[in-house]
Amino acid sequence: MTAVRQDAWSIEDDLILAEVTLRHIREGSTQLAAFEEVGEKIGRTSAACGFRWNSCVRKKYEDAISLAKTQRQKRSYYKKQPSNNGLQVAGLISADVEPSYYKVDGASEETLSIDAVIRFLKQWKGSIQENGRHLKVMEKELRDKDEELSGLRRLNERLSREVSEVQTDYRVVNDDYRALIQIMDRARRLAFLNEEEDEQKTRFKMDANGNLERIE
Repeated sequence: MTAVRQDAWSIEDDLILAEVTLRHIREGSTQLAAFEEVGEKIGRTSAACGFRWNSCVRKKYEDAISLAKTQRQKRSYYKKQPSNNGLQVAGLISADVEPSYYKVDGASEETLSIDAVIRFLKQWKGSIQENGRHLKVMEKELRDKDEELSGLRRLNERLSREVSEVQTDYRVVNDDYRALIQIMDRARRLAFLNEEEDEQKTRFKMDANGNLERIE
């Protein structure tokens, strides 16, 4: 029974998937059979292998896929020929491969796997370099954000101090205002009492004979 794994795909897993799938294409087999074989080797489901191949690995081996299909066609052609020339089938893999793709005239499964590994490592190196550049950009953006955050913190501290000072001034002014209101209120009450006292005092006036008489 094939185990179901949840971990990420490794470089070795991708190489095994590419090698086995290309071999099945050359031999005229189906990709489903290739995915099942890979799944048994690396402990994954055939569906997971198929998804990985179509979504990620396939685009890295387009030239190899085209070559494998060409070899499959030649294999099928030679199998249909009379069997009196056994060298035709024996020399199928080593016949008429593109010099620009391989540096040797013969192309076996071993040379194809090595070439696929070299191509994959070159692409992997390019991906690492691209990730390194991206990491530097992210680090610079992080430094800029840290500086911006430090500036905002300093601004917040300054505004907090100003707000505290304004609140202190407000409390002082408010206390002075209340004290002034209280003083004015006492002054009004004193003035009112003085008016009442003046009204309650007895008043006199002098008559024509020079005598004082009380005014009611």
